[in-house]
Amino acid sequence: MIALDVETTGVSPRKHGILSIGAVDISNPEHRFYAECRVWDGAHMSDEAFTINGFTREQATDLAKQTEKEAIEAFVAWAGSIRDWTIVGQNPSFDRDFLIEACDRADMQFPFAHRTLDTHTLAYMHMVKRGITPPFDEKKKHTTLSLDGVLQYCGVPGEPKPHNALTGALCHAEVAARLLFDAPLLKEFAQYPVPWKS
Repeated sequence: MIALDVETTGVSPRKHGILSIGAVDISNPEHRFYAECRVWDGAHMSDEAFTINGFTREQATDLAKQTEKEAIEAFVAWAGSIRDWTIVGQNPSFDRDFLIEACDRADMQFPFAHRTLDTHTLAYMHMVKRGITPPFDEKKKHTTLSLDGVLQYCGVPGEPKPHNALTGALCHAEVAARLLFDAPLLKEFAQYPVPWKS
């Protein structure tokens, strides 16, 4: 599995652009990927997105950075040696859909699986099986289990803010391993015990 995170200039894969891609090979967690790129010409940019990811408009359009196409090509090349290309993350369809659109703009076929594993779903199921009620918003009538909530449940600190795509991918990889295998995965989180195993 590939723990994946992308940072973008907004939430629409067709209108907004990729700023960075981070990934971790869960079967070989030292095999990691991180790339920043400039957005494609004409991409929309949201101030709210920059607040979350810490990039600036100047960084997003920096001509010294590689293009989105070059970043996608590098990511696909990095993934070449991995056996299982299933993407895992918090709301991974968001990241997958940005990669699909980037591949389309680059005239590349999207090579990864369309089916994904969502750490939100894994954590929700894990809680229910342990008799724990997942956090819920009565007004909006849906779960409020954010990535920070999943991290806390799994016994690791929240993601740094602003964060980048690699810190996101590291967090996704760690919680996926803890939820699936009941064990820590990454050296960065080895000091934190798995709460339900202690």
